[in-house]
Amino acid sequence: MFSLLQIQTASNDLAAAAVAPEAIEQPTEYTLSILELATKGGWIMVVLAILSIIAVYIFIERFLAVSRATKYDMGFMERIREYMKDGKIDSAKALCRGNSTPISRMIEKGLSRLGRPLNDINSAIENVGNLEVSQLEKGVSILAMIASAAPMLGFLGTVTGMIRAFYNMSMAGNNIDIELLSSGIYEAMVTTVGGLIVGIIAYIFHAIITNRIQKVVYLLEAKATEFMDVLNEPA
Repeated sequence: MFSLLQIQTASNDLAAAAVAPEAIEQPTEYTLSILELATKGGWIMVVLAILSIIAVYIFIERFLAVSRATKYDMGFMERIREYMKDGKIDSAKALCRGNSTPISRMIEKGLSRLGRPLNDINSAIENVGNLEVSQLEKGVSILAMIASAAPMLGFLGTVTGMIRAFYNMSMAGNNIDIELLSSGIYEAMVTTVGGLIVGIIAYIFHAIITNRIQKVVYLLEAKATEFMDVLNEPA
C-alpha cells in the first residue's frame, strides 16, 4: 500500500512538471515613459529642463547669427580695390553699407579713416573686428555655464536622493520596504542621468558655436590684412 502511494505521488509530480511553460504565471513587466521617469527626479529635473531649453534657444539663435556673419561675397574685396584705385571712396562706403556684414562694417571703418597714418587705420579696423566678435560671442558663455552646472545639479540630486532613501530607512525601523526607498533611489539615479545629458548637450553646442566663431575671426583677420595690403600698394 505504501509503495502504491509513493508511485501515485511520483506520478503527480511528473504531471506537474509536464505542465506547459505558458501555464506558469509570468511576472508583470512595467515600463516607464521618459516623462514618468523624469518626474521621479523631483524638483532638480525641473531646473535641468529649464537649463536645457535655454541651451537650445541660445544655440539656435547664435547658430543663425554666426551663419549670417559667415556669408561673404567673394567679389566684395575686389570691388573695394577697384573703387579705391579709381578714387571712388563714397562708392566703396556705399558698397559696405549695402552688405551689412562684419567684414563690410570693418572695411567701412577703415575707409572712414583714410588719410590718417596706417597704424591708426589698422587699429580702427581691429577695434571694429573685436566688437563684431564680441557680438557673436554674446550668450556663448551661458552655454559653457550650463555645461558645467548641469552635471553638478545632477550630482546634487544624487546626494539628496540618497539622503531621502536613508532617512526613510531610519524612520521605517524594522519595517523596511523596497517601495519606501524607491522614491529616493529614483531621484538619485534620474537626476544624475539628467544632469549628464543636459551637460553633454550644452558642451557640444558650445563647441560648435565656438568653432564657427573662430572661423569668422580668421575671415576677419584675412580681410583686414587684404585691405591693408590695398592701402600699401603703390598708386
